[in-house]
Amino acid sequence: MALINARIAVVIPCYRVVNNVLGVISAIGPEVSRIYVVDDCCPDGSGDFVEKNCNDERVVVIHHHENQGVGGAVITGYLAAIDDGMEVIVKLDGDGQMDPGLMPGFISPILEGEADYTKGNRFYYLEELGAMPKMRLIGNAALSFLSKISTGYWDLFDPTNGYTAIHRDVARQLPLDKISRRYFFESDMLFRLNTLHAVVVDIPMNARYGNEVSNLKISRVIGEFLVKHFRNFLKRIFYSYYLRGMSIASIELPLGVAMFLFGGFFGACQWMSSINSGLAASAGTVMLSALPVIVGLQLILAFLSYDIRSVPSKPIHLKRRNFHFRANENGYKDAV
Repeated sequence: MALINARIAVVIPCYRVVNNVLGVISAIGPEVSRIYVVDDCCPDGSGDFVEKNCNDERVVVIHHHENQGVGGAVITGYLAAIDDGMEVIVKLDGDGQMDPGLMPGFISPILEGEADYTKGNRFYYLEELGAMPKMRLIGNAALSFLSKISTGYWDLFDPTNGYTAIHRDVARQLPLDKISRRYFFESDMLFRLNTLHAVVVDIPMNARYGNEVSNLKISRVIGEFLVKHFRNFLKRIFYSYYLRGMSIASIELPLGVAMFLFGGFFGACQWMSSINSGLAASAGTVMLSALPVIVGLQLILAFLSYDIRSVPSKPIHLKRRNFHFRANENGYKDAV
């Protein structure tokens, strides 16, 4: 089985998880070659605690001298795993909310050439949603909708889920220095992956909640997330539909938005004019307002339909593997 022969790494960002991190490490199976525990300047000394109390030879503790957020800790782990020649890198939280026993389900689609990146989805099993706090459920549903628009992965849900796995060759291509370091990390990762046309697959999982307190408050970050999702949406549209390629959708979106706004603005002006003058607008004026709105809306919907059909479906790490194979076959080993 490919899982046995692959070099698998696990990255565990640590911040105030001393009560759970040893249990998480002990539950990680023998298929994993290396475990990177990244102490993100934890006030409880998570890294020192692991070094003193964990005898697992696979564990490597990395210390941050300044807090960089969960994204910064994960990126540090990614870089260490890439340097050590790991093939698949799994990110697992140290608070016990993520079941290490599910790890093969995250790794297998990558090794079997079905995905470049896998992530958990706590919304797949509807009967299990009752375990999720109601405010967290509503907040995650709203963030999922925003993420679909900004990242272009219309088939994914639960974008803030931190249980993930990525192929080394895909992680190498990411601009790791530009990815958001804190709570927006997972959503920003999806945006960056889409710019590479990487295939992302949701892995169904159950939500597990213990006594730990989540540091992510939806009400506190919703404004920041709105701004960043809108920024990423604009970047994605520019990168995908104008910079790296052109299609009929490249015309449909700006034309549709322009016609919709023109019709709405013109109609509002005529409506106000009719109220002030007391005269009803003519049929021609109504048509001149309504027609651009209708046509503009149809063009926007046509763009969305094209965008939904354009979700990446061919893993990019296979292209790199095939390139290496063909280069070696033709005697160009040194070139790659």
